[in-house]
Amino acid sequence: MMNRIHDEMQGMTDRGAVADYIPELAQVSPAHFAMSVCTADGQSFHVGEAGVPFSIQSISKVFTLALALGRLGDQLWSRVGREPSGLAFNSMVQLEHERGIPRNPFINAGAIVVTDAILAGHAPREVLGEVLRFVRQAAGDDDIHINHRVAKSEQATGHRNMALAHFLRAHGNLRNAPDLTCGVYFHQCAIEMTTRQLAQAGRFLMGGLPAARLLSPARVRRINALMMTCGHYDGSGDFAYRVGLPGKSGVGGGILVIAPGRAAIAVWSPGLDAQGNSRLGTLAVERLAQAAGWSVFG
Repeated sequence: MMNRIHDEMQGMTDRGAVADYIPELAQVSPAHFAMSVCTADGQSFHVGEAGVPFSIQSISKVFTLALALGRLGDQLWSRVGREPSGLAFNSMVQLEHERGIPRNPFINAGAIVVTDAILAGHAPREVLGEVLRFVRQAAGDDDIHINHRVAKSEQATGHRNMALAHFLRAHGNLRNAPDLTCGVYFHQCAIEMTTRQLAQAGRFLMGGLPAARLLSPARVRRINALMMTCGHYDGSGDFAYRVGLPGKSGVGGGILVIAPGRAAIAVWSPGLDAQGNSRLGTLAVERLAQAAGWSVFG
């Protein structure tokens, strides 16, 4: 199935546009494609450039949310909501209307609040080390690192995220200095992984695997629910309709998708659609889910 999908993707001409507002990502060719699947019985399957690292960007929000829930539990929800936004991932309009409480932890404002929550009382270097340790443990692979060129590139151009942080601070929903929280946020987004590593790391969200259990089953279910409803920004409903599985995208062109109890799927194609989600990645996962008969809706 994966070989057939890979061949189909190679023939596609409309691959979307790379995220050119982050200079380092603007240099990545949209010709790349990779897909990896790790199944519940321990098998793994890979096609394309599954060994090439890419910037996971907003997929990192899944891991920081897991850390925040582990540390703060349901207290986190007093600072961030659990509803789809229906707006662009970096929109300020909704944040202003709802007085500094972001709609969900996967839009940028919500992720900045989550990062701020795990930063409390810790040095930025300690928090980034904790995030990396969590990701490495989930993947069973220590060869996962932050691309400091990408982080620097984001820091130099991340004015809108800084504006979101200052707005959150003005409403009392940011406890640390905006440049401190955003510095950690930019670096967590600059983590590089291959699809092989990302699919491995996603196993803890599959459920039913004691060796990969980094979070309680109840919190795994809740993260999956948020990935389903909010993981693709204002394209989340369309992704749920087409794929029928929880997923989290990143503007580096990656998508992590979970088939609960069955598989963790990672796909990478750098060209994005209008909502900032991988165009071919979405199509590839849609075809895989249909061919395998995977859906949370039966």
